[in-house]
Amino acid sequence: MFICLDVGNTNIKYAVFDGDALKLSFRVATEPKKTSDEYGGQLISILGNNGISISEIKGGIISSVVPQLDYTLDKMCMVYLKIKPLILAPGLKTGLNLRVDNAKEVGADRVVNNVAAVKKYGFPLIIIDFGTATTFNVIDGKGEFIGGIIAPGIKGSLESLVNGTAKLPRVEIEKPATVIGKNTITNMQSGIFFGFAGLVEYIVKKCKKEMREDKVKVVATGGFSEIVANEISCIDIVDKFLTLEGLKYLYQLNSAEE
Repeated sequence: MFICLDVGNTNIKYAVFDGDALKLSFRVATEPKKTSDEYGGQLISILGNNGISISEIKGGIISSVVPQLDYTLDKMCMVYLKIKPLILAPGLKTGLNLRVDNAKEVGADRVVNNVAAVKKYGFPLIIIDFGTATTFNVIDGKGEFIGGIIAPGIKGSLESLVNGTAKLPRVEIEKPATVIGKNTITNMQSGIFFGFAGLVEYIVKKCKKEMREDKVKVVATGGFSEIVANEISCIDIVDKFLTLEGLKYLYQLNSAEE
């Protein structure tokens, strides 16, 4: 078995694979001030509660967009799992050509999503990740990453709205019955839900026009993908495990060459 860690700004997503089979997946809050011992104790407890012994974990891989945690989680893996994890960084083989101005600027999570989507769904593609930020990755007809878009995240936009006003309450992110809200809560839900649906539809439309490719598939992933996908007609596939499956593939690809 091997373990994959996808370290995001809001959550750390874990997955344990036995070959291609997903044995366990879970997420914990991203807390940069936590120590390797705190993360390690938390991980051992969750693995044990799910019947997985640390001795069964023979390797691992980490993708992170939180540099403060890179050393912490690397040390956690070495101390508690007795493994030296692969780190998604320049030099790790991905099989993906990044045809952008500076490949080092491309977030690790975006690279992993691109790799997984190309392997699973072919190309050309537009991959949308509804996470802390809403990112759009564009894969052309040659299977190359040619750029994308970074927009605000759904949750962050709602937090900004609530924190920046005196009277607006915190609300659940869900689809209201009508676009025209009848009270403050449904007004806010409509603005967030339908606002992001419109943002996605328009950006995808513009991307497809610039790509000039036939049959571009649109793949959605991330925490809010399932909530908004039914409202967005341009989304073809929702795959909430896309990032973790990309890490699985990259671990297997790089481990095979050791």
